[in-house]
Amino acid sequence: MLKFYFHPSPNPAKVALYLEETGVPYELMPVDVRKGEQHSPAYLAINPNGKTPALQDGDATVFDSNAILLYLAVKTGKFLPRNEPAVRAQMYSWLMFIATGVGPFSGQAVHFRHFAPEPKEYAQARYDFEAARHWRILNAHLATRRWMVGEEYTIVDMALWAWARAVPMVLGNDVWAELPHVKRFLDMVSARPAALRAEALADVHKFKTEMDQTAMDAMYPHTRQAA
Repeated sequence: MLKFYFHPSPNPAKVALYLEETGVPYELMPVDVRKGEQHSPAYLAINPNGKTPALQDGDATVFDSNAILLYLAVKTGKFLPRNEPAVRAQMYSWLMFIATGVGPFSGQAVHFRHFAPEPKEYAQARYDFEAARHWRILNAHLATRRWMVGEEYTIVDMALWAWARAVPMVLGNDVWAELPHVKRFLDMVSARPAALRAEALADVHKFKTEMDQTAMDAMYPHTRQAA
């Protein structure tokens, strides 16, 4: 059985949605990042980057959420777009756009908006701008289509859904007026039964919710080292 190392945050949510959509059996392995469990030697042996998610499939270990999506889609043959060069090219492009742009810039925007100490004006402006720019690109893309790649619901949509849930925290509560097509997409995916089950995984384990100094030290170790 697959072992899925999970914390209720955007990147693990991508994999949770895929597993719930396919019904592939898995064992949920909670990793409480606000307690620092991602830095333990045992977990670093699974994911040397010390982040969630990770996946163990027998002798195979995969880390990075989009790598896990690709691994599972190739393994099961489910939720891959049809095998035509033009279609697969779109899949790879948008999947990497989410992995290398949307996720990192959105995550940094959250950090500087909500958690970073002062002074932070320049950094917050930089990451707010780049996060908003990426989301505007996605909004324009979704203005002319139902799904991210062709007419099929694929792993790209799962990757995007996980981060779209966090858009108000990234850019502010009034942002949906500027991103109506992303909001339509989010609502459509969130209504799927598998998405409801993926969301419910947050309650399977009693994860630490307080963003106290212990959590800050665990999630942003550079602040601890500088203290």
